This record gives sequence, structure tokens and C-alpha cells, in this order.
Amino acid sequence: MGQHMEKTRALLVQQGVWGNSAASMPLAIGYLKSYAEADDRVRRLMDISIRNYPGDAGLNAMARDLIRDGVPDILCFSVLGWNFRAFGTLAETFKQMNPQGWVIFGGNHVAHQAERVFRMFPQVDVVVNGEGELVFRDLMNAYIDGARHAELHGIQGISFRETDGNLVTTPPRERIQDLEILPSPILTGAIPLVDKKGRFLYDYALMETNRGCPYKCAFCYWGGATGQKMRAFSRERLREELDVLGRHGADILMLADSNFGLLREDEEFLDDLLRVRSKYGFPNRLETSWAKNKSAGFYRIMEKMKQSGMHSAFILALQTMDDSVLDLMRRRNMKLNDWEGLVSWLIEHDITPYLELIWGAPGETVASFLEGYDRAARHTPFIAVHPLMLLPNTEYHTKKQEHGLVTVRGEQDDFDYVLSHNTMTLADNERMLRFICWNRVLARSLWLHNIWVALRELADIPQSRVILSFSDWVEESDDPEARELHAVARPTSSASENVDPNVWRLLTKRLLKLWWEESMRPGLPPHLVPVMDEVFRYDLMCQPIRMLPDGSGPEEDLPVVTKHGENWYLRSKVEFLYPVSDLIAALRRGEKVSTETERHTTDFYYRAEFGGDLQHYFRMDRFRGLTEQQVDERCTKV
Repeated sequence: MGQHMEKTRALLVQQGVWGNSAASMPLAIGYLKSYAEADDRVRRLMDISIRNYPGDAGLNAMARDLIRDGVPDILCFSVLGWNFRAFGTLAETFKQMNPQGWVIFGGNHVAHQAERVFRMFPQVDVVVNGEGELVFRDLMNAYIDGARHAELHGIQGISFRETDGNLVTTPPRERIQDLEILPSPILTGAIPLVDKKGRFLYDYALMETNRGCPYKCAFCYWGGATGQKMRAFSRERLREELDVLGRHGADILMLADSNFGLLREDEEFLDDLLRVRSKYGFPNRLETSWAKNKSAGFYRIMEKMKQSGMHSAFILALQTMDDSVLDLMRRRNMKLNDWEGLVSWLIEHDITPYLELIWGAPGETVASFLEGYDRAARHTPFIAVHPLMLLPNTEYHTKKQEHGLVTVRGEQDDFDYVLSHNTMTLADNERMLRFICWNRVLARSLWLHNIWVALRELADIPQSRVILSFSDWVEESDDPEARELHAVARPTSSASENVDPNVWRLLTKRLLKLWWEESMRPGLPPHLVPVMDEVFRYDLMCQPIRMLPDGSGPEEDLPVVTKHGENWYLRSKVEFLYPVSDLIAALRRGEKVSTETERHTTDFYYRAEFGGDLQHYFRMDRFRGLTEQQVDERCTKV
């Protein structure tokens, strides 16, 4: 009987973002596994498996899972700012049970940061600096050869400590020029794709069509970390991956690309995607980081998506409108000056654009930011505002002192949050963080939808002033419910525009009416008060019909009718002094309107069984009150 040789066990560990209850598709560590197992020796002598955890997985649960089948020999963590601390703690637990085992950290957040990583977590043995596939294979072979983790001088692209504690960083490894040497984790089966019942495992499928970024923005480590030259996977390979994902029913496809639509190959990829969708019915939605500079191919891509009914959120990452701030960001090489024409083109083609801005960039002031925000708001209410945070391996991080950046580390993550800098005081920042909260709630989530247009076009009151008016009123009001709301009305994390979920529970129509009466109405020209009152009342009428907290039924007793095969609450014959919907539509088109009264009656339809999830604009929009014409238009389009 031949002697059985037990394989070396290596676990590749990933954890999803901030409290997300669903595990994301482990594409990055899938590449590590598939490339390492393409090596005959590694495949024969090692058992490499993936541990993929959702963002809300606790440390205790992850630690028990990692050792449930026995203590592994190697733990390799895919590290990002939100899991850095958790993975450091798991490394400590692992070393208690296997002091001779290896702990490897890789990912943009820790690359070239070995001194800090080793200081904070002495249990970490190796930090990978750059692309990980070739490095991981070499590390596995070194382990098989019996190398010690303090003697890895022959492997390029890593940092480790020698026996005496001396930190060694080996020469960098060249970027992978021919991506075809990397076996596809989707095609090789390195990544599990379906559950026992054959259902696709993830909320969305992840793919890379290329690597690299031609830009080196000061706030982002995409270009700095992955190199400027873009390298593409072959069309044949990508077509096969699409076929597998479509066959397994992946509804949403998210591309891990920096500038989709920039390369000629991107249009070919879309053609293949649409063919796969026609064949299997999936994927139905494409999400990606779109190219900053728009080519003729980009417009053809958008046309094809519209014609085929392929959904996508078009996000235009403007970041700032101020030229001097763009200079400091190193984004002036992007042709963003024609963004207004692009947004108009998208709207004309029924494609909803989402604009992104960063608050708190060096050189930006409250005044310059709000001026840019209001310029963007003239075109769409969907403006995401993200507070600046400093990422490692970015220019802002290395020039922190030059910009006077004062930062603090996150409590639950490892990001540097900006408190102040040379052109932003702490007081400025505090006020604008509240602005970000109320932009997310009132504008982007469509709590108010029409009043912005009326105030801007008829009273020359920009959107930012309205949002700040509500923010200041909540802060200063003596109303008990307003005080309670103020206490929770701030972003839950400076790394995003998410807000405390209690805001959605505490914000009521009563508070909105009180703010309107006390803060906005007194400052309006008297002749505009009647029309503004009616537009504001119309907005409140458009609020979804919520269910009562005890689940006993809807908050209002409205009859239920059936239209287009769905159940709707019907609010009949609501009288207005103006035909508000027509008036707002004319203002959006840039037409002049009369403010003379013209009595109008409107029926409002609300989709039934709204669960009360007011945090997401697309759910809010789905359950908002619609006129009969709007219902017919939407349902017919769908």
C-alpha cells in the first residue's frame, strides 16, 4: 500500500463590504487559485480553497469557520480598508494554533504599506506589492520547498521580515502584459457559481475585461496601483465567460474595469453580451465605471443598450467643477467640459444619468463646491456626494502635509477620514456632512422631486440652498421630533453617502410641512407663494403609502384598484390650483410658464405593499405616487 501524502492546505479569504449581508463573487482570489493550480506541482501537493464571507460576518464566526476542517498551513487574505482590522485579528488567532503557518496579506490597501502592517499586526508574514497571481504561485512553491517566511529574498514583489526583524522589500515585479496566461476562474471552476439547486450564488456577477487605468487621479489608487497601460483579455475568452454566466442566470453583470467604453474592444464585448442575453435571458443589467472621455464607440454602446432594453446606471464621475481643484486632482486631462451635452443626450435617450461629486478635496471650498453642485443639479437630482477619504498609494496620501490634511482613522475600518485642510475648516466639514445626508434623503432618494425645479426656475433658489435650509432648520428647531431627527442625521460612514437608517423612520410629512412653513415659505416672493405651496403639496402627495409599523395595514385607508396586472392604491380627485405636473414638465424643458391659477384635479396611483424601504431611490421611485398617464407610460415601457 502506497504511503498517503497529506496535502498542504492554503485558504484564500475574502470579506465583502461594510455590513453587506450577501457575499460578493470572489473574483480576485479566484484568479489566485486558478493560476496557482495551473502549476502541476502546486496542484499535486496543495489543497487551495476559498473562504468567502459577507460584510456582516462576525469575527467569531469567521474564525470558527477557518479552522472547522482543521488548522490550515497558509492563510492568504484579500485586504481592503473595510476588512483590514478583522483580517489582522484573524491572523492573530491563526498564529495561536499554528505559529509556523504563513499569513499573507495582498491588495491595494496593504501594497507598499508593509512597515505599518507589520507594526500593527506582527502575525502577518508577507505583504504582496502589486498583482498577486504570479507572486502567490511563487510563494506556494517556496512553501513546498520548505522555505521559511523570513527567507523569501528570491521572490519579487513582496515585503517580509528577516529573523532579526529587519524589513525586506524585494524588487517590484513587472506587470502581467499578456493576461491570457491567467486561467479564467469562471471557466476553470475556481469560483463556485451556483448553489445546490443550480441558482446563481451572488447578487451580481463580476468580470474583468481589461486591467489598468490611463489616469492618475490624486484621490484614487486605481491608476497608481495598477499602472497606466491598459491590457485586455481576448474576446474569445470573455465570450466564453459571458456564456457561462448567462447560462447560470446571473441577472446583473458588474465589470471591474476602470473606463468601460474607452477601448474599441468594449463595443465588441457589448455585442457579445447582448447575444448571450438573447440566448439565455441573462444578464439583464450592466454596471461598470464608464469611460471619462466619450468616443463615438461609447455613444454606439449606449444606443445598443437602449435598443436592446439592457439596463444600466450611467454614473458620470465629475468629482468637482472647479478648475483649480481639478488641477490638484490631476484630472484636467479628462475631457469633462462637455458633460452637460452628454447628460442631455442620455436624458433624451431615456437613460438616467447619475453624477458623482467629492466633497472635501484640497483646494475646494464650500462656495466652490456648492456652485458646482447646483450646476449639476440643473440636469438631474441624482447626485451622489462622497466625502473625501485618503487611500494609501495615492498622491493625496503622499502630499498630506502639503495640503494641510488633518485626518482620523475609521472606527470600524482602516480608511483615513478628512477632518480639515488648507481650504476646509472643521466647521465647514461638519455642515457639509449634514448636507450630504440631506442630499441623499431629499434629492437623490426622491423625497422631494418637483419643488427643486419650481424654486430654481421661478424664484432663482438653487437646490443646495433648499437642502441647507432643511439641514439648518432641523439643527435649530425646538420641535421634539426634529430634535430626535437631528441627533441621527449624519452619514453613518464618511466613506459613503449612506445615512443612519433611523433618519428614514423619523422623517415625516409633518416635519417637512413644518420646515416649509417656518423656513422656506417666508423667504419666497409673495406672488410665488401660491404656486410653490401647490408644487410642495404635490411632492408630499407623491410619497409612497407606507405600511404601519405594527404591520396591520397601510398608513391610509385608500381603495385598491388593478392596473396593468398590479394592485395600486388610488387617491382620487385631488384638487390643485395649478396643473402641477404639466407646469413642472414645461419648466424642465426651459419654457416660460404662467403663475396664474388654473384649477386642476389629479388622481394619484401608488403601488401597493410598499415595505417602507425609503433608503434606495429605485424603490422609492417605484412606489411614488403617479398620475394615470405616468402609470400607463411606465407600465407600457416595461
